Amino acid sequence: MISLRLNDRDESLVKNYAALMGISVSELVRRSVIERIEDEIDLNTYNEAMAEYKKNPVTYTHKEVKELIGL
Repeated sequence: MISLRLNDRDESLVKNYAALMGISVSELVRRSVIERIEDEIDLNTYNEAMAEYKKNPVTYTHKEVKELIGL
């Protein structure tokens, strides 16, 4: 269990948005946190891939990739 403290304005905003979406506040918070974590992971993965690409800027076409993996 996790508790969250909000001021009255933020609490109202969260409750109203959850109601608008047809989900509970708990589900809204859970989805939002998970989505934020996934976004951070995606951004880190992108940054790592770009750094690797900048070190060795080699690209392949779809056709070349298919040939490389035997399709």
